[in-house]
Amino acid sequence: MRDQSGCQKWKGDTTGLGFVCCVLVLFCLDLRSVKSSPPPKKLPANAINFARDIQPILEAHCLSCHGLDEPESSFSLTTRQSTLAGGNYGKAIQPGTPENSPLFQMVSGTHQDQIVMPPEGEGERLTPKEIALIRQWIRQGAKWPKKLVIGAPVKHKRKEKHWAFQPISRPEVPSVRQNTWAKNEIDHFILHRLEQEKIQPAEAADKATLIRRVTLDLTGLPPTPEEVSAFLNDDRDDAYERVVDRLLKSPHFGEKWARLWLDLCHYADSDGYLTDAVRPHAWRFRDWVVQSLNENKPFDQFTIEQIAGDLLPDATPTQQEGTGFLRQTLSNREGGADLEEFRVNKVIDRTKLVGTIWLGLTLDCCRCHNHKYDPITQKEFYQLYAFFNSAYEVNVDAPLKDEQQRLNQQAAYQKKRHALIKPVQEPLKKLQREWEAKMLYAAAHPAEDHHWARAWEVMGLVWGVGTGEGQQEGLEILKLDPEQRSQRQQDDLLDYFLARGHIVSGEKFKELKLAALAKNLAALKQEYPPVSRAPAMQEMQIPNLAFVHLRGSFQSPGVPVHPGTPKTLPVFDSGKNPNRLDLARWLVSAENPLTSRVTVNRIWQEYFGQGIVISSDDFGTQGDDPSHPLLLDWLAFHFKSRGWDVKDLHRLIVTSATYRQSSKFRPDMHQKDPANRLLSHQNSLRLSAETVRDQALAVSGLLTRKLGGPCVRPPQPDSVVMEAFGSNTWDVSTGEDRYRRGLYTLILRTSPYAQSVIFDAPNPSQTCSRRDRSNTPLQALTLLNDPVFYEAAQKLAQRIRQENSSDLDAQLHFAFQLCLAREPHKEEIERLKTLYQQQIHRQSQQPSSGNVSGEETAWTVVASVLMNLHEFIVRD
Repeated sequence: MRDQSGCQKWKGDTTGLGFVCCVLVLFCLDLRSVKSSPPPKKLPANAINFARDIQPILEAHCLSCHGLDEPESSFSLTTRQSTLAGGNYGKAIQPGTPENSPLFQMVSGTHQDQIVMPPEGEGERLTPKEIALIRQWIRQGAKWPKKLVIGAPVKHKRKEKHWAFQPISRPEVPSVRQNTWAKNEIDHFILHRLEQEKIQPAEAADKATLIRRVTLDLTGLPPTPEEVSAFLNDDRDDAYERVVDRLLKSPHFGEKWARLWLDLCHYADSDGYLTDAVRPHAWRFRDWVVQSLNENKPFDQFTIEQIAGDLLPDATPTQQEGTGFLRQTLSNREGGADLEEFRVNKVIDRTKLVGTIWLGLTLDCCRCHNHKYDPITQKEFYQLYAFFNSAYEVNVDAPLKDEQQRLNQQAAYQKKRHALIKPVQEPLKKLQREWEAKMLYAAAHPAEDHHWARAWEVMGLVWGVGTGEGQQEGLEILKLDPEQRSQRQQDDLLDYFLARGHIVSGEKFKELKLAALAKNLAALKQEYPPVSRAPAMQEMQIPNLAFVHLRGSFQSPGVPVHPGTPKTLPVFDSGKNPNRLDLARWLVSAENPLTSRVTVNRIWQEYFGQGIVISSDDFGTQGDDPSHPLLLDWLAFHFKSRGWDVKDLHRLIVTSATYRQSSKFRPDMHQKDPANRLLSHQNSLRLSAETVRDQALAVSGLLTRKLGGPCVRPPQPDSVVMEAFGSNTWDVSTGEDRYRRGLYTLILRTSPYAQSVIFDAPNPSQTCSRRDRSNTPLQALTLLNDPVFYEAAQKLAQRIRQENSSDLDAQLHFAFQLCLAREPHKEEIERLKTLYQQQIHRQSQQPSSGNVSGEETAWTVVASVLMNLHEFIVRD
């Protein structure tokens, strides 16, 4: 029976009453046990069971990227510990609060950075039911069975480490059947492979071809007729080796091989971006490279000085100049630009340069995510980034050879300068401090106030042109405590303020008559010019913190990182607070397998048109396999064991029988090895853009062989520079500067020298480890009509007539010796004679053109034809 409330009554129901009594008795008898073992808490109706509800979701949607094997964003979802620890984004879970847990935010699409996981194309998104389970699991504490590891890989044979990451050991030099052919160890490796393929090596190139080849390869200039004649008449067994030794000692060796290094670090003489302001001292690093190569600086020291020359004990100005390598990044001096954004871009660029140049790896892939193919994580990229994050740009006093007098005059200059400033010293100091504070605020708040944004733009342009400093350099000086600034920094900052401070300092500036002071100080500086400067780097006293940039954005910092190197490479162990010097020494350490392999391969590439590894900028798993892996390792081991001797490596290559082979076409190899990977003959190579022009100037007698110094502007149409947005002009150099080597031509990033671009000079805003070689009609038109080549043809014509007899045959022979370093064939002489006579006849039928005779015009045409030959712009 039930009452109105629905409760059952026990009236008259003795059976039910007896049952209840029995239960009460049993409860009392077991009271002691109840006290010692309380009943378990009742689980909520929606309790989450990890194995049943969560593990299947993670395995289906997450573990392909966040499993045990190199998890994306350094975030592993395989254990509770790794899941709670998180990855590059920081902690992934806040147990109890799913709304504050990045894991839930990303799977539900509520993350503040609009990140949704799994990303598009990487797997199916979670269903609403699965998202609800994740939410409830986190709300209930994100419980996970102890010691449970999910997503463990199936046991399989351990994958062999990629060949490029394996240690280098000295391979045995293989034995060959044709011992008399080999000149050194290189030939044993090449010939051994050819003999395996049953291929005969090519015959040796004739002596005339060989001296032109090696002279162009080592110096970038053609041999003179006298040098060719001396070699052809030298019957000594080591005649060729003597030529090689002479060329390696030539100062032009450094000029030729510096161009390769400048391609790698994308050297240029301007900032890039829209304003593309000229950098007045950039050439100091170019000259540093030339000098280092000429003096045969060991490659390990060459490396260390470029990455960390300023950190060496008692660093000399020359060692500091080496860090100009790190100054080859682009700079944005526009008003309103976010200086921190472009500073970060520079650090990113420096990180990528190290990856490409020394490690041969495509690190750029890791800026936003783990490398898809190579064992390098995004976090490891920013650990490398951290090495450079605390380096700032400076320009150091680096006197040139003739500037000792300037150094001696500095004391007198400072004394007179102080006397001029003293009457207004205190109010001037106060005014300058106010200006500095406003400038620092403007730098941190770009475009907030257009007046101050314009002040920063002017600082970047005017100060950059005047002293070599720029926005970023000026910012770092402003950040320094005034007592920590060098005398040069104090002077330059004050001079800039006096020159431009009136724009923002108002009446106070006029009241102190600072414009007159600025004029007097400028005149004093003309009387006592400062010593020259060189771009360099210095380390901050208080290092910048570095973070993983989530999705590559510096505005989305992830977890903090400390300087370190990829785990797949040899252990980096430098103790506490590692810096750029530690990184540089690690790069050239005996244990690092990449630096020596990458370097010898790149040098080999210049001599044969392709490296032993064709992808010279990618030694990762997606790069090409080496054609001769044992030779590559032998060369790398030899290079390191000989003290990183660069010229020794060059000598070894060019004295090999492999290098000396003829480049004549071999029909028998056209089908079997069309790319000549086996090196059954030498490769015929189109000369580089700079060498094409240098050779034309050299054979005509116009070339200026002066080394080093500021950049020059050879003739080119004004329209080239006008195409760019900036305000740069192209004032053509005069005198001997007009005919300097291509290495010294001013390189503007937004409008590079057009002639060089036509002949495949690389983009000066990007690293280039291997130039293209194209063949276009525009190149032929340039050789025919460009003012540089036309003037060279005129001067070559004069030289042929002045330095030889009036006999036409003798003159044509001399022309061939100048241009091609060989004697002409009979058919060639006859054809050029015919051309010459046709031109003479043609000129006789036309009115006289001023002071130019018909003979001069005819010889100019002949000279132009010679300089347009395929053979002239090719190294056979």
